[in-house]
Amino acid sequence: MQKIIELFKEVFDTHQEYLGTVVEHHIQKLRELDEYLPPTQSFFIVTNTSKQTYEFVSKNFEVALGLDRNRMTTEGLSYWFSHFHPEDIPLWMGALEDMMIYTMTQVAEEDRTKLCYTWNIRVKNSKGEYVNIFEHQTPTYFDEQGKPIIGISHGSVTGNGERKPIIGVIKKLNDQNEYETIYYKNYSQKLLSISLSNREQDVIRLLALNKTSKEIGEKLFISQHTVDGHRRSILKKLNFSSTQELVHYCLTHQLF
Repeated sequence: MQKIIELFKEVFDTHQEYLGTVVEHHIQKLRELDEYLPPTQSFFIVTNTSKQTYEFVSKNFEVALGLDRNRMTTEGLSYWFSHFHPEDIPLWMGALEDMMIYTMTQVAEEDRTKLCYTWNIRVKNSKGEYVNIFEHQTPTYFDEQGKPIIGISHGSVTGNGERKPIIGVIKKLNDQNEYETIYYKNYSQKLLSISLSNREQDVIRLLALNKTSKEIGEKLFISQHTVDGHRRSILKKLNFSSTQELVHYCLTHQLF
């Protein structure tokens, strides 16, 4: 638990301007995943896309990947991108472009701080091994057109480096500070998954977090009866029999 506290504390010690803002709500959502995303394999970075630099890289970056924090801050995106798996890059870039287009055309400017973008990519660590990075990014600064240009990202090493479908997801905090999926796309056509609706994805994520139907209904502003209907639909599609299977599905398909 101490390492978990230190990981989040480091962010607020370095960027005190995040205190008391919606960023705290986003980070609280990440705290819910501590059981599934081990803090020793997680790290934070603050990305400035307009300058192609990293304004902050947490100490755990070196623990999780063995890569150089100083080179991240001095060389910026070129250093980080040089470790990405070349087969993943075009799909990943396509996902980022589509999510930005969706944001700029479908999300009101005043709601963009409530967004969390999720994606995955394989990254080569200091041992020369590719590992899967599951990343959440929250925008913190916008240009005059309302386009996100600075964001705080939480990355976690998951799985054993096996190839996973490249998936882009946008979730939005509702008035209960719960995420609701507003965009989901699998970019690996040869690795398509069973199709769940956005609402079913939200329900299965909360089921994996051990929430009851009543709790899920309250968080998503839907009735318990509706939640039970989604549960039956999910069971029919996936035929899962344990929470562990739900957790694995959520991690693989970027639902957390």
